[in-house]
Amino acid sequence: MSKMLSKIQWMKLLVPIVSVVLGLLCGAIIMVAAGYNPLLAYGSIVQSIFLQPYYTGETIRAMIPLVLSGLAVAFAFRTGLFNIGVEGQLLVGWFASVAAAIVFEGLPKVILLPLCIIAGGAAGGIWGFLPGFLKARFKVHEVISTIMMNYIALYTTSYLIKNFLYTEGERTPTIPSAASLASPTLANLTQGSRLHWGFIVAILAAVAMWFILWKTTRGYELRAVGFSPDASKYAGMNVSRNIILSMTISGIFAGLSGAMEGLGTYQYMMINSTFTGIGFNGIAVALLGLNTPVGVILAGALFAGLQTGGLTMQSVAGVPVELIQIVIALIIFFVGSSYVIKWALLRFSMRGHKN
Repeated sequence: MSKMLSKIQWMKLLVPIVSVVLGLLCGAIIMVAAGYNPLLAYGSIVQSIFLQPYYTGETIRAMIPLVLSGLAVAFAFRTGLFNIGVEGQLLVGWFASVAAAIVFEGLPKVILLPLCIIAGGAAGGIWGFLPGFLKARFKVHEVISTIMMNYIALYTTSYLIKNFLYTEGERTPTIPSAASLASPTLANLTQGSRLHWGFIVAILAAVAMWFILWKTTRGYELRAVGFSPDASKYAGMNVSRNIILSMTISGIFAGLSGAMEGLGTYQYMMINSTFTGIGFNGIAVALLGLNTPVGVILAGALFAGLQTGGLTMQSVAGVPVELIQIVIALIIFFVGSSYVIKWALLRFSMRGHKN
């Protein structure tokens, strides 16, 4: 029995690895068919990320919102919920953090910066609370409500910027330096990249998710409700309260993701006519990372590396940047086909055992 459990655990770990390998392999086949050199293309990505400080910094910078968005999706999934609204929660968190920085300009950095980060997380939490409440009180499916709230967030933040915080360039004013996560030291170390201190927030968030879910009584309840709401209710747990709490915490992670963009990468918020895509990529990051904090960080690093390194792939190997998006899509496809991969791995394992 223990051997069987061990085999299943190893198989779960192999699925994302096989998915990545298959995605890269299929991408290489497409490159060859289009007349490009896949070894040169992939080699340029690796070389730029690990040997060029600027692209190293940009990769870590791109990881920050991806990891936080992935944690938001993973937290909800671990508690039996599917938060498709990370994109909307990210947008309101972005807006709230920038708005707080502008409104409270003049406060010292030691007060203003934490205040802005908290404002971003709180806004995302409120945006996550609403579909959680609808789910718990009126049985409204969270997938439907969170998708709809993405659009509400997109157009509400654009309206607020246009009417209350507008400046030339279809955006808000730049935040004061006291609210900024940017660091000249990090920029110098990475030859002018936009790397900022938000990576510390991402690491702390991953630790917080692990601690809440696996080291607290409330976390045990949240996971139990996700595993079996009926059994949890029979055991005396408040299912409705835990659903609301789960979506709220998930929203906080997503709101922090937006705050990192507003306070770190851009220092302002633009009027968005379309979604950023970060929140939706967080779903893929969570799936590839097996909904675990460490897995999400590793998956975020992979996606960020492909996105950042794809820029050098075009200049070095002549491969269009769009091909990297195809590779990422293929990896997501194979992650989504995990049942087929598990079946193939099981058959291969059984055949090897017989031999």
